Amino acid sequence: MNVVYVHGLDSDANSTKGLLLEEYCEKYYSNIKIYRPDLNQNPEQVFSCLTDLVAELNQDAKTVLIGSSLGGYFSTLVSNHTGCPALLLNPSTQPHITLKRFTKDFAIENDIEEQNISNRIIHSTVGGWDITHSDLQWFAAYQLSSVNYPNKVVALIKESDELLNPKLSKKFYKEQGAIVVMQKGGDHRFSDFAEQLPMIIERLQQLVSA
Repeated sequence: MNVVYVHGLDSDANSTKGLLLEEYCEKYYSNIKIYRPDLNQNPEQVFSCLTDLVAELNQDAKTVLIGSSLGGYFSTLVSNHTGCPALLLNPSTQPHITLKRFTKDFAIENDIEEQNISNRIIHSTVGGWDITHSDLQWFAAYQLSSVNYPNKVVALIKESDELLNPKLSKKFYKEQGAIVVMQKGGDHRFSDFAEQLPMIIERLQQLVSA
């Protein structure tokens, strides 16, 4: 089985959860190969990178995505496009809205096509992605409106997520028929990820068998 870990915003290929997942599988599941692509690119490039990677890996073994936060958004989008199973951790469902926290220019949406606005950097991530207004436009054009393969999607959501609204994520995925597991307490970063790895591996195995 191949597992592609899709990191979130302000992270990179060496994210804590991605490394923990890889170390755990190396120790207990030698038949599971972990891939940790660096996705600090514009959203169109991220989507293309992930769809190409899934297509390539599926030639050799069953592949599943595990996406955290913004990585959960991309994992859902790629799953919709490819049919690849996905396990989501506190997934972002409205990045076109939530990423506006980096800008005060809420009133210029209608002018976003203008060159001087669309290329304006609103935030630089620690991994090196310079987010622009055109990226917000891309996210707005590719909003999550459905889950095309709900039997292949599981969302693990912390009730005390301090960054994203867990109720919105729960509502969206439940209405789409995906499995939603609400966990009490916790935080956006899923700080207890290491303790949950046995359950997470079991979920991944179930997803590739669905």
